[in-house]
Amino acid sequence: MLIGVDHGNKQIKTVHGEPFVSGLQQSLTRPFGQSLQYCGTYYTLSNERIPFHKDKTEDDRFFVLTLIAIAEEITARGIGEKEQQHIQLAVGLPPAHFGSQAEKFTAYFQGRGLVEFMYGDKHYTISIEDVACYPQAYAAAATMLHALLDDPKAVVLDIGGFTADYLLLKNGKADLASCDSLENGVILLYNKIRSRGNAELDLLLDEGDVDAILMGRRTQYPAEAIQLVERLAQEFVNDLFSTLRERMLDLRYCKVVFVGGGAILLRRQIEDSGKVGTPLFVTNINANAAGFEYLYRLETVGR
Repeated sequence: MLIGVDHGNKQIKTVHGEPFVSGLQQSLTRPFGQSLQYCGTYYTLSNERIPFHKDKTEDDRFFVLTLIAIAEEITARGIGEKEQQHIQLAVGLPPAHFGSQAEKFTAYFQGRGLVEFMYGDKHYTISIEDVACYPQAYAAAATMLHALLDDPKAVVLDIGGFTADYLLLKNGKADLASCDSLENGVILLYNKIRSRGNAELDLLLDEGDVDAILMGRRTQYPAEAIQLVERLAQEFVNDLFSTLRERMLDLRYCKVVFVGGGAILLRRQIEDSGKVGTPLFVTNINANAAGFEYLYRLETVGR
């Protein structure tokens, strides 16, 4: 069974499962509610994210999050948990980290033999038979690359939780020499809004509040709070595009493929910036996970 997992700094995503926050709490005793039991320890999902780790292999937390993602994906596909599942795991890394970390990240999931765990009231036995790693952003845009084959230059911009990853495409092919990960993810925007809201308006705005305002949902917050969020979001987008321009990427004169939850959230600000010539949006928040599976199938066809 092929399963793509996108290990975001903000959320973990698979193709069919609901995204969940990249946060864990662990306990030696069974906690209340949904939990995962693995190697004698209980784990529950938390809304408090794991602090940013450039290297996600430092401990087992992202492996445990992967087990939860696999269980959720198996359930979403309507497959019973009784039989042993042989997993082909497709994962990804930011383009700028891909060359230096792909081998280590792939090895992180390998060589674990049979893995048994309980998630909720279901027992799972899996073996990870194969692992493949692909560049994020490129993977998310993979299914639309055919539309960029005639463009001498295009940019894929993945606005995630902690980073904004960009990748230059030349005639639809990735130029890994022209990519980087900027520390311009939406978590930084949330922190700035929280700080300014507290200092200027005596309001405590959490990430859910900010998301609701930016998505145009009705809230109980006063007009000045909404204006503050909108203004800081537009400044955030403008500053990101100015940073890319400093790196010799002028988005006004090429197609730009926007992917990631941050790009979906900030679509209105991106379109209103006047700094992007032809914006194209991949609106599926699970696009990286779907792209990992797509690229794995392309790579393994005929094996």
